[in-house]
Amino acid sequence: MPFPRASGLLLHPTSFPGRFGVGDLGPEAYRFVDFMVQSGQQLWQVLPLGPTGFGNSPYMCYSAMAGNPLLISLEQLQEQELLQEEDLELGVGFRPETIAYEQVIPMKQGLLRLAYDNFKAGVFPELALAFQKFCQTRAWLEDFAFFMALKDAHWGAAWNTWPQEIAQRQPAAMAEWQQKLQSDIEMHKFWQFQFFQQWSNLKQYANDNGIQIIGDIPIYVAHNSSDVWSNPDQFFLDPETLEPALMAGVPPDYFSETGQLWGNPIYQWKRMEKQGFKWWIQRFRTMLDYVDLIRVDHFRGFRAFWQVKQGENTAMNGEWVVAPGDELFEALRDELGKLPILAEDLGIITPDVEELRDKFEFPGMKILHFAFGSGSGNPYLPFNHVQNCLVYTGTHDNNTTVGWFHDMPDHERVFVEGYMGGLSQEGIHWDLIRLALSSVANQVIIPVQDLLGLGTEARMNLPSTSGGNWAWRYRSGGLTDAIAERLLQLTDTYGRAPVKTDDSWD
Repeated sequence: MPFPRASGLLLHPTSFPGRFGVGDLGPEAYRFVDFMVQSGQQLWQVLPLGPTGFGNSPYMCYSAMAGNPLLISLEQLQEQELLQEEDLELGVGFRPETIAYEQVIPMKQGLLRLAYDNFKAGVFPELALAFQKFCQTRAWLEDFAFFMALKDAHWGAAWNTWPQEIAQRQPAAMAEWQQKLQSDIEMHKFWQFQFFQQWSNLKQYANDNGIQIIGDIPIYVAHNSSDVWSNPDQFFLDPETLEPALMAGVPPDYFSETGQLWGNPIYQWKRMEKQGFKWWIQRFRTMLDYVDLIRVDHFRGFRAFWQVKQGENTAMNGEWVVAPGDELFEALRDELGKLPILAEDLGIITPDVEELRDKFEFPGMKILHFAFGSGSGNPYLPFNHVQNCLVYTGTHDNNTTVGWFHDMPDHERVFVEGYMGGLSQEGIHWDLIRLALSSVANQVIIPVQDLLGLGTEARMNLPSTSGGNWAWRYRSGGLTDAIAERLLQLTDTYGRAPVKTDDSWD
């Protein structure tokens, strides 16, 4: 569906500043929303919000439905008297511009355990009632909490390496382990309750201030997840090892000469279709409970996907397989109504992928970092944009604009300067922000790193690498009044600011 002309910012909550080593849903999140209002922005895009596993990638989560406990605000737990001020004194000494996950995770998990213990030991009647209602309304919660408790009990090992009877969910073993891990299961449920309570409050604050939140659905789920463990019939798994028999990825492209072998298991699409796509409907319905719009990652995989057989070390030796995208989105539309979906249609895009996107009127994506390497026919150049699309300077997988411009070949830099009629004194990041906002495209998203004019050191992710990603944070106070004023001026100039009536933003 086409959307009104607007603009917004790309920032994952882990990137907020704060004293606990990782961004969370506390005071800085609300200050960020205030900054968005001040600068005339109407869209806040986040990465997947699920609990991350190895490598801390939000695209490899332990659940497609659950939230990441690392994002829970400890200050809000203190306000509920689940933690004391002296408990929070542990959160000192962290680096302000990066996340040291190896230090943050054990510290924060320890405090979250303490908060749960205090909840169980204290008297919190209203909180207990809200927790009970939450548990009754989340169909995915029991499997997820059980999965995480089992994972803790097996020292973090992947589920397919657990004892066979529990890996295969045999009823007697399930009952035995549920009894044994009852307290830990409840703890993981409580953490989810806290996450979604805090996130819902933040989302409401954003919505009340005219800001919509764009969530992110990765097309695939991690093999080491509650989704696969609790729904093994939905995936191609090796019957003996329970490893993915067919793995997801993409062939060689702009990001990698050997392609990207993601390792996620491929869906049993024919079986899903026969079941009326129930798993997908639940996934989208859950997502729409806590975001307003959904960016669907790797959209082309709903028309045809790249599958690689077990045992391959790169994605080079794979094949394209047709997917039932039309049938899936029709089922979703029949069940959920008109779909507020944005299609990530980057990479190898064929006419049939564009046909699927346009059939359902999903906006596609245009990346300005891709615009200047192949002449005037490049579809990412602004004069080739269409209205029903979403324009970025760059995404979480790109370098920052300053880093991109610094690293590009000389002939491309000359093309950039010529296209824009020379560069301003404000810096390439503001020049590209202006170019994006001036596009005919209905929507524009700017990574916060570009607002701040940061270089490669602030890059969020480098595809096909496993270390040093997802760790960037901005400094407290970095989003200044001057930046807000300049962004508002440009946003208003190019017709993207909220309509102003009676001296207040609608």
